Amino acid sequence: MAKLSFFLLLFFTMPYQYVNAQSDTDSIQLTKEYINLDDALLNPENVYRLNLSNQNLEISDTIWSKFPNLRYLSLKNDHRKQIPKGIGNLKNLRVLDLSGNDFEILPQTFSNLTNLQELYLNDDKYFQLNKSISILSQLPNLKSLHLENDGLTKLPKNIVKLKYLESLYLNNNQFKKFPNEIKGLKNLKYIDFHDNKFIIPQSMNDQFLGIKITF
Repeated sequence: MAKLSFFLLLFFTMPYQYVNAQSDTDSIQLTKEYINLDDALLNPENVYRLNLSNQNLEISDTIWSKFPNLRYLSLKNDHRKQIPKGIGNLKNLRVLDLSGNDFEILPQTFSNLTNLQELYLNDDKYFQLNKSISILSQLPNLKSLHLENDGLTKLPKNIVKLKYLESLYLNNNQFKKFPNEIKGLKNLKYIDFHDNKFIIPQSMNDQFLGIKITF
């Protein structure tokens, strides 16, 4: 009891400047973005943002388990034909950018990313959305999905399984008419359709009260 009292006294008498400095250090670490994998691996437990865009590195699946606190990861424009299965070990990941790659489907381990909130799949010309919906539907915190410039002409019927989705970005695709499958996304609040090949009639706007649609 005496030892506990000593530590409590030590904490409450700690200089404000020290506490504030510690807080600033934590804040800097959270926002620091690593762009070199070797640098990130020096202290991987302190890496929260990792940007490996335009690098197309050969990365072992075992490496990803070294980053327990990673919240943001970008593999943009790496032209990967497969997404590493080890990404499923990033249990604290919030934002993932897989734009500009050449893969067709997401690995099954992707369903382990239960804290993922925003996913970028832009410029992924070979991506088969219908075959990955079942995996994406297992992500309870996925609120924002980017499918921009993917050459889409329609949405798969099973997209309604993404019941947690709030924002959907479909701009710069090849839609010629409004995809009615969107009506099944009950939590959707925002859709971006700009730079497609159709204009939504006013009568249809009335069917989507509460959803902001951008053209």
